[in-house]
Amino acid sequence: MTYTDILYEKKDGVAWITINRPEVRNAFRTQTVHELTDAFVDARWDRTIGVVVLTGAGDKAFCAGGDQKERGQGGYAPAPTRSPAPARSPAPARSVTERPMDVEALHSAIRHIPKPVIAMVNGFAIGGGHVLHLLCDLSIASDNAIFGQTGPRVGSVDAGHGTGYLARVVGEKKAREIWYLCRQYSAAEALQMGLVNKVVELKDLRAEVDRWCRELLDKSPTALALAKQSFNIDSEPRAGVAQFAHTALNLYYQTDEALEGRNAFVEKRPVDFRKFRS
Repeated sequence: MTYTDILYEKKDGVAWITINRPEVRNAFRTQTVHELTDAFVDARWDRTIGVVVLTGAGDKAFCAGGDQKERGQGGYAPAPTRSPAPARSPAPARSVTERPMDVEALHSAIRHIPKPVIAMVNGFAIGGGHVLHLLCDLSIASDNAIFGQTGPRVGSVDAGHGTGYLARVVGEKKAREIWYLCRQYSAAEALQMGLVNKVVELKDLRAEVDRWCRELLDKSPTALALAKQSFNIDSEPRAGVAQFAHTALNLYYQTDEALEGRNAFVEKRPVDFRKFRS
């Protein structure tokens, strides 16, 4: 796959996956999600890779979640893709089709790659971007990082791993606070609640992540894979919930209530959900 929305580099046993949309704080669109999933699958089957690092381009944001300008009544805009060329076809031409956003496939790729995944959080990790860092095995943040959910504010929610797994990490009460109130939290607060593993100055972030990668590469890859899969077993029932939630979310996106959240964000005006309580 030719990447347009991400950067993908493999070096010294580490796969570096970077969301490369700094102009929108590395918010993801449908194409971005497809490319991220493809990169994680590639890293999974590359036997030279022992660790994966997920980050965002620039020094302002890890990922600001789904790009609301790409979201319409039917959900996020589909991305064009090309169907495979017929076998023995002399012509390279292929028909263009459309694929919907499949965030669930990306979440599964992060969770099920049998290698440690480190989130290098270099700024805002908000909404769907917050869920991405949460699903990584380890999170190392810069001191300017900001964390939080926005779903109920923009007419969206991740009712799969984004809610249930968050509760396992920070506790039920704190997870409900994070989702219900849509507040933002500093890197220091994230460290205190156990949402990240370490916080360092922004200038030291890459070096710190490199050190963690080197430590992990010194460990038995089979033992690490077994450990990760063992940890995942405890929260794996959420995968079924995530599938259900994904279907329900697509239906919710078609409602006037969800569109009010999206439109208010895009139009930069106060949101008004009061009429939907009558």
